[in-house]
Amino acid sequence: MRLAILAYDGISPFMLSTPLAVFGEPFLAGGHSVDVCAQAPRLSATGGLVIEAPHNLSAARAADAVILPGWRNADEPVPEALVAELKAADGRGALVVGLCLGAFGLAQAGLLNGRRATTHWARAQAFAERYPEVRVDAGALFVDEGQVLTSAGIAAGLDCCLHLMARLSGVGEANRVARHLVVAPQRAGAQPQIIARPTIATPADQRVTELLETLRAAPSATPALDDLAVRMGMSRRSLTRHIRARTGGSLGDWLKRARLAQAQDLLASGARGLDAIAQRCGFADAQALRLAFRSELGTTPRQWLARQRLD
Repeated sequence: MRLAILAYDGISPFMLSTPLAVFGEPFLAGGHSVDVCAQAPRLSATGGLVIEAPHNLSAARAADAVILPGWRNADEPVPEALVAELKAADGRGALVVGLCLGAFGLAQAGLLNGRRATTHWARAQAFAERYPEVRVDAGALFVDEGQVLTSAGIAAGLDCCLHLMARLSGVGEANRVARHLVVAPQRAGAQPQIIARPTIATPADQRVTELLETLRAAPSATPALDDLAVRMGMSRRSLTRHIRARTGGSLGDWLKRARLAQAQDLLASGARGLDAIAQRCGFADAQALRLAFRSELGTTPRQWLARQRLD
């Protein structure tokens, strides 16, 4: 698949590097080509950097997916030249992605009307007020509406791009890329943007992190919170507090996401039989697995698997 990244004056190098890290690194096996496109061959970037863009905006018209990585100022309209490329991409059926404040560009192009979308939490209210026809989900890390995807700020762009990689090349490849980038592969779009994640500075913090990694490796286990607390030498309340600080939710919520991630890996690798997959991942039965897919991903296992074969 051919992807185009729309660059502009004042771009954040981090935002530009996000889709490049996921789709453009030489270690990738997916075979995607990535073009950085801009109105001018030389761009100013934050931090006083100067970036040379190898392609004109017109090169984006041959892309299967067009990504707008952020925008320099939510109070400033996106230039019409960029908006025109977003509209053209949507018109020919290409995927269109707005990372962080890039969602403002997609909304300006009219691509989010009647659709659910997200952006950086600090600008979500302004986004909703400016574009009332958009169903703004201020808490989501990213939102996949099929042909159009949006993400929350900065690091959530990685989650969105890894999710898109899973759609294009399968969960196995997305997880491999995530491991190479040393980022978590399991963050779902519905996970909260704002999570109190203190630095791992105490022995208790380290033990809880190790516990979660152990549970991730065998998500079919159904540990009782009281038993885990005894094993950790903590009270149930203290363990619950530590888990919430590390994951943004309860142990049950985190386990469901870990089990769902394993189920996605099994489906993508060719495993068959939802009952067998559910049992291996710790779900009660196939129906519980279907409910998890519906609540977390908004789709059925079969629909999700079909989407992974998109090329």
